[in-house]
This record gives sequence, C-alpha cells and structure tokens, in this order.
Amino acid sequence: MIERNEIARRIAETAVLHGKFTLRSGRTSNYYIDKYRFSTQPDILRALGELFTAALPAPTTLLAGAELGGIPLVSTASMASGIPCLFIRNAKKEYGTAKMHEGSIGSDDKVVILEDVATTGGQVIEAARTIEEQGAEVVAIIAVIDRQEGAREAVEAAGYAFDALFTVAELGVEADSTA
Repeated sequence: MIERNEIARRIAETAVLHGKFTLRSGRTSNYYIDKYRFSTQPDILRALGELFTAALPAPTTLLAGAELGGIPLVSTASMASGIPCLFIRNAKKEYGTAKMHEGSIGSDDKVVILEDVATTGGQVIEAARTIEEQGAEVVAIIAVIDRQEGAREAVEAAGYAFDALFTVAELGVEADSTA
C-alpha cells in the first residue's frame, strides 16, 4: 500500500491544474481537480480502494457511485472490500430495463456513496435520494477530495454523514481567492 501522504502527492501532481476554471456549480476557481487524471492511474486507484475500505462504516452492505467519475472509484473499493457495488446513472435509460441504476439494491441495504471531488454536494445528494427511492438507507457519503466549499455542510444538512479521504489543503492547494 502506498502511504497516505504519497497518495496525496500523486493526486496533486497528476490532477491539480492551475488557471481559470468554471466549476459545475457555475463558480470560477483558480484551480481544477481533474478527477479522470487520478482515477485512471492504477497505483492511485488501487490505493484509493484500500483507503475507502478503511473508511467504510459498519454495517455497509452496498457501495454506490454515480456515472462517470464514481464508477472507477466504486469498482476499486468493491474489489478491495468485497462489498457489492451499484452504478447510479445521471439520467434514466430509455431502453432495456429503463433503470436509474445498475446492480442490485434492496430495502435492507446500508449504502455508502463514493464521490470523486465534492464541491457543493448537490450531485451526490441527488444520488442519495435516488438510492432512498429504492428503499435502501444511505449511511454515509465519502469523497476522495473535499474542496471545502460547502459540500460537507450541504450533505450533513440533507441528513447524511460525510467524510473525505483528502481535503484540498492536504493536496497542497491554497484556498480559492476567486470563488
């Protein structure tokens, strides 16, 4: 296993970009964390699976991740933990089974949603509600990186436990002066 501080260094060198960026929330930022740059690196992905496994609350019976960024994360965490996973679609498919998710979910499941980069928390809260519509309980939301721009507060205000493997400060990123 790669040490935690080495994982943070690898994520920072691989995925933190500097410049002027517009975030999903519409806000501007002087840095951007390109989740695909870290989630496509096998050493980082393997290590994240182990970190997620160590952070899972008991009793977690199902892991969930939203497309597209959450899929590699939930897959590696599922392999590391042995806990089945669920893929949440951004939009209901209009063919075949016409489901909003792929994988099995039951009303007795205790679900942890894995998120890549948490900024405002809006998308992951929507994913949590999709899971609850199936009758399952969302026991926690765990992000790889918390940008520390309100996601924790929004997720907790919505009634969910929130954790992050890293904060932007731990990646060596200075707070946004333009956000």
